[in-house]
Amino acid sequence: MVKQTIQIFARVKPTKKQTAVSYFVDCEEQGGSLEFVVPRDLADGVINNKRENYKFRFQKVFDQTANQEEIFEAIAKPVADNVLAGYNGTIFAYGQTGSGKTFTITGGAENYNDRGIIPRTLSYLYQHFSKDSSMIYTTHISYLEIYNETGYDLLNPQHEASRLEDLPKVTIMEDPDQNIHLKNLSLQQSANEEEALDLLFLGDTNRMIAETPMNQASTRSHCIFTIHLCSKELGSAMVRCSKLHLVDLAGSERVGKTGVGGQILTEAKYINLSLHYLEQVIIALSEKNRSHIPYRNSMMTSVLRDSLGGNCMTTMIAAVSVERKNTGESISTCRFAQRVALIKNDALLNEELDPALLIVRLKKEIQCLKEELALVTGEQRSDKLTQEEIQQLEEQIDVYLEDPDSEVTLNLGPDMRKIQFCILVNMLKKEKKKVQDVTSQLALLYPSTNQSFMSPTTKQVEESAKYDPSNDYTHAQHLMTRKRVLELSVSQQEAFEVFLRDHEDRLSIENNRAVLQQRFVEAKTLGEQVNQIRIRVTFAFNYAFLSFLSNMPCIHYIIYTYMYNFYFFPLYSYKIKSGCLKGLKTEIEHLQLLHEKLKVKLQKDFENWWTQEGARLKVLFLYNMHNM
Repeated sequence: MVKQTIQIFARVKPTKKQTAVSYFVDCEEQGGSLEFVVPRDLADGVINNKRENYKFRFQKVFDQTANQEEIFEAIAKPVADNVLAGYNGTIFAYGQTGSGKTFTITGGAENYNDRGIIPRTLSYLYQHFSKDSSMIYTTHISYLEIYNETGYDLLNPQHEASRLEDLPKVTIMEDPDQNIHLKNLSLQQSANEEEALDLLFLGDTNRMIAETPMNQASTRSHCIFTIHLCSKELGSAMVRCSKLHLVDLAGSERVGKTGVGGQILTEAKYINLSLHYLEQVIIALSEKNRSHIPYRNSMMTSVLRDSLGGNCMTTMIAAVSVERKNTGESISTCRFAQRVALIKNDALLNEELDPALLIVRLKKEIQCLKEELALVTGEQRSDKLTQEEIQQLEEQIDVYLEDPDSEVTLNLGPDMRKIQFCILVNMLKKEKKKVQDVTSQLALLYPSTNQSFMSPTTKQVEESAKYDPSNDYTHAQHLMTRKRVLELSVSQQEAFEVFLRDHEDRLSIENNRAVLQQRFVEAKTLGEQVNQIRIRVTFAFNYAFLSFLSNMPCIHYIIYTYMYNFYFFPLYSYKIKSGCLKGLKTEIEHLQLLHEKLKVKLQKDFENWWTQEGARLKVLFLYNMHNM
């Protein structure tokens, strides 16, 4: 929230020196001041206590030499920047008729440099849109005219062809939060600066203008040109919606001085009355502890409620004329500006969730509440799941089954149709995990078989490599024979065979070898059975899963019987045989270790025997040679 008083500026209309009153403009760093010097009139008598000097302070005072560019840079540009940031903004011009309000707000039509605040602001905004590629901007424009306390849409295409009385009236509607909504006021989208300027030109063409003694082209109505801006960052769910009111108030005039009559007199009465109500609102807002603010007295104050003491950053331009005949009205305008400067506004950042995303979220919430209500009341929905809902459920099931986290849950909501559709998911998940655990254990027990165990989530069943325990036997024999193998000659091999026939461990070695070969045969047969059961289990699982996804009834005796006979029972047998296979593996490893120890012992005994026999034969040979 940004708390800020209404900013006030003064602009002096260019006037001929012969008819101008004495005034002084003092420009300071912290602001400026405008001082009027009104000499006493000798016709009022010798005793005259009227003030001669009237000094008023403003944020800045623009003298007669100020151009439109300076006005925009100092007044409108900061407000436009705040609107781009997401804050509401208002700029309104106040002053007597003929003081230059319309020229300041709209500009002159003769020279391009005379463009006013509205066209320059539009140009500035669209230039910013083209430079900022990180935001998405949407702009709508409305143009309201308040003529004789009745609202009209200046952008209504029927405005030119119809009489004013036949046009639809813009009426004020208020919601419970005291927000103002204008009925029959159109919002025209403008994609670029050219379209926005066309709308401005159309509205200015439809304005009520009349010639008066004070002004040849006097606007006889209050006009509010509003730019509605919505901005959103790319990929963001938040949107900022702000609005900028550019207000050209009708000029106040003293009927006694102008001497008008007829329709112009009626218009002047309504103008002065609405400005009087505006002043009442300003006075009420400037007073402390004032509980009631009379916004509803006029349509203009109702429309500008946010701009006056509400959610808005407001700026006022006091248009003054320094001609002698208008001195009183100019001083009155400056006094009004001083009261306006006392009003504080609380500007809020207008940021909210994207309405499109909010609608989607609310629809989901409504659907969820309907499903919960149907679940509580026991009402069964007869309509079938749509193809889109089935596809979404299948995607959720796939994600659920493939998630390695055992704590993951499947959120289906209270819709019984979805629950029935996915009732087997938890069971399938658990059985899938069991199969994976068993197959992973089997793969760890026999890594050399290079088996390709399928996951239960696989869509197709493929023939995996057969388990061959003889590979382990060949590998074990290679390891045993590779250790401590002696390079035996033919005579040594013959001697080893003779030594082995008489060795005490010969029978143990032969028995272990026979038992080991028998266990290898049993392991091979059991491994083939495990492979066959695994293929059947996987096929049954995939068949049931595909049937489940094909909208077959989830709770059905046939499906349950099929799963029991072809999935759960084989899976139980699979676990038993896998356990037996694991036991055989342990026994084979034990026999291999025992066989290797006997082999090593036999080799050492033979080496010792061969050494002793060689020494004995050598001694015997030397003895025989000596005796010869």
